[in-house]
Amino acid sequence: MVHTLSKQLFEKALKYIPGGVNSPVRAFRAVGGEPFFVNRAAGAHVYDVDGNEYVDYVGTWGPAIHGHAHPRIIQAIKQAADLGTSFGIPNPLEVDMAELIRRLVPSVEKVRMCNSGTEATMSAIRLARGFTGKEKIIKFEGCYHGHADSLLVKAGSGALTFGTPDSAGVPASFTEHTLLAPFNNLEAVKALFEANPGRIAGIIVEPVPGNSGVFAPIPGFLEGLREITRENDALLIFDEVMTGFRVSRGGAQERFSITPDLSCFGKIIGGGLPVGALGGRGEIMDYLAPIGPVYQAGTLSGNPLAMAAGITSLKLLLENNCYTYLENLGEELEEGLKMAARRANIPITLNRVGAMFCLYFTDQPVRNLDDAMKSDRERFARYFQGMLDRGVFLAPSQFEAGFLSTAHTAGDIEKTVSAAAEVFKQL
Repeated sequence: MVHTLSKQLFEKALKYIPGGVNSPVRAFRAVGGEPFFVNRAAGAHVYDVDGNEYVDYVGTWGPAIHGHAHPRIIQAIKQAADLGTSFGIPNPLEVDMAELIRRLVPSVEKVRMCNSGTEATMSAIRLARGFTGKEKIIKFEGCYHGHADSLLVKAGSGALTFGTPDSAGVPASFTEHTLLAPFNNLEAVKALFEANPGRIAGIIVEPVPGNSGVFAPIPGFLEGLREITRENDALLIFDEVMTGFRVSRGGAQERFSITPDLSCFGKIIGGGLPVGALGGRGEIMDYLAPIGPVYQAGTLSGNPLAMAAGITSLKLLLENNCYTYLENLGEELEEGLKMAARRANIPITLNRVGAMFCLYFTDQPVRNLDDAMKSDRERFARYFQGMLDRGVFLAPSQFEAGFLSTAHTAGDIEKTVSAAAEVFKQL
């Protein structure tokens, strides 16, 4: 494929934007080469400035569960924009969104909107500390909860891609109350509680980590976290920014039948626009200002454009058996890729939970960050470039999830599997 205009744009971007990108993974450093620039997208396909077309499994990193530029979502945004883009005072769509989330996620009694997943998780942690009166938080290695200072410890995602799991500019004192455990290891969690009696406010976890690739909770793990937190008067926080409304209608908590105390959302509830939210038990949420002592605010929180797009996105998920379609499509992609790899004698592990997936170049199970780090990243880089050359766009890092949408078709899956079969033969 020719990328002449993308190359020119990247050279220009390097002059004005650090690294030429506004989010690190976009730079393609982990897979080599330079990024292409997209000027439009429709359905499950994106089109770059040079006219190349790609089947897209990045889906703007998760929000595009209905594909790009869905007509009803675009129409909702246009109608909202005609009335004003932002007010800085309450608008009716905020109430509609809160009511809809409450209806779809039974653990959520009240909701506070914000502008990003990072805002949602940092606010949830502040709220957990304020509600419990305790300081320490447990997070898991490889789980990414946004770029707030106290959470950039073995944070997965772009931090892993660049080999710097801890960010410069974060004083050690900012992370001293962040405790780490391996994902899928209950004994490590119990040991942390024993070593810090009465000091742990809660646990924050991606119930299905999507920032070290993808790995699923082993049976009993999430249930164990729920039991441990209850026994220790701590809160269980589910970061469902990725999994929320994607792996099932009610998110991972519905899929695995777990009731967290607080949940964080983003991506899909914005319909492609910037958004975040935290919600949970009413008694906890009422600790937020203006009626509680925990401060949280945002000028653009609940802005009408994001609310209109997100409400439409959620309502679309309630139609036409979307989750059955996504599950079937995911199975078709998973089996096709596994068969292609077997025929080429390429060892892979493919993890999939609903409409999230990741292919690792290893013959060993991948259940946590240590397992993910053992995969062959050089082979993944060659795989990525081979797929891109054949018109299939995957996340440009081994440590990211792939996303399916209701706009993907059997033809898209067939093209993807066919391209993979060719690439595997060259690896």
